[in-house]
Amino acid sequence: MNPALTSFDVSSRTLRAVASTEPSPDGTRLVRDIRRSKRLVLLREVLDAVPDGPAGETADHWALLEDAERHAPAAVRDVLHYPATGVWAEETLRRLHAPHGPAPDLAHLGAVAVAAALRAGIGFTATLRPVHGRLVLPTLGLLRPERPGPLALTERSWDPEDPATLPLHTLPGGSTTLDDLDPYRAPRPSRPAPVRPARRLTAKGHKRWDTQWAGALSLLHRYDTTRAEETVHLLRSVVPLAGGSRSSRVTPPAAAGSVLARAQAPPALAATLVHEVQYGKLVALTDVLTLHTADRTARHWAPWRADPRPLEGLLHGAYAHLALAGYWQRAALYGARGAWAQHARIRAQVAAVLPALRAHDRLTSAGREFTDAMAAAERAMDELPPPGDQHATARRAVDRERRAWREAHPELAPFADG
Repeated sequence: MNPALTSFDVSSRTLRAVASTEPSPDGTRLVRDIRRSKRLVLLREVLDAVPDGPAGETADHWALLEDAERHAPAAVRDVLHYPATGVWAEETLRRLHAPHGPAPDLAHLGAVAVAAALRAGIGFTATLRPVHGRLVLPTLGLLRPERPGPLALTERSWDPEDPATLPLHTLPGGSTTLDDLDPYRAPRPSRPAPVRPARRLTAKGHKRWDTQWAGALSLLHRYDTTRAEETVHLLRSVVPLAGGSRSSRVTPPAAAGSVLARAQAPPALAATLVHEVQYGKLVALTDVLTLHTADRTARHWAPWRADPRPLEGLLHGAYAHLALAGYWQRAALYGARGAWAQHARIRAQVAAVLPALRAHDRLTSAGREFTDAMAAAERAMDELPPPGDQHATARRAVDRERRAWREAHPELAPFADG
């Protein structure tokens, strides 16, 4: 939990609404407010960590940001709260505090400030230094100057029709961008990572994403309108994954409001969006509430993974899968092929770990209330059960998986109890 965000007051009603995974205006507002406050705190920490305080270019860039904010606060907020801006700020703060390693990229604050000024429509002059012949402006895209060296910018420097300008691609149906340009669109791992962002997509790649995104949103609107609206409100950018990534999706906490995902058929992409939006919601909540005091030791069985998980990972996984179980139940009621089987399987997985979560001795009072509300949401699914014995069959399958996991991890067998 971030100590700078402890002023947030989360009511019991809002906590239980978020825990149910069901979208609600209060829950969406809370998540967005937490993300915005955390970003402002982070930017302030970056400025405070600059040796001898902001001076020179850094001070000029911050002054330009403040000027833009006075004229168009909403546009500037969008730039400051853009997911890639958060990744840059976290990495810069980490480098500022590191005695060794790469120097912090304080110059990128200039790109943030120029993007904000362009979005605000104010008059300005600024000089920035492109990297490898490219200058990326968050939320806008990139400039490819004709000549190397510093680039003088004004309010007339961004023209989407200019061949030297490459705008970010906006996905259909909202303001979510497909970000394959920003150098900070994904955190830079300190070791080989299971995922890596794709390079700039071709026009054909953008069109493929447009088709799959539109199809996924259409399915969400058809089966679960409130989840579709929540997705559009909470997801600011999608970062396409490169081929060979060992995972099909990930939501980096540093990039709040973004998801890294592989191109998928619309039904799979819709499920990915449901899963990742929930993960992002819980990350935001745990920035202001302590749900448990357990350590990071990986010891718990999670039916959706082969490896042991720490309590934190088990809680996040159960929460995201609870939302998936609800989504597939609604899809099944609308006649989606295979949806009942998906619902039964995922619900059985969640039901198998909820008792261990609720009984954990390191839960806080907020954590107990949260997991109790999760359990209530899972039980409420009994009102619309799948036909036949699909639910019982799924539970038996999960029990077999539990036994197999105990045999594979005998030293952790007690942590597979339901």
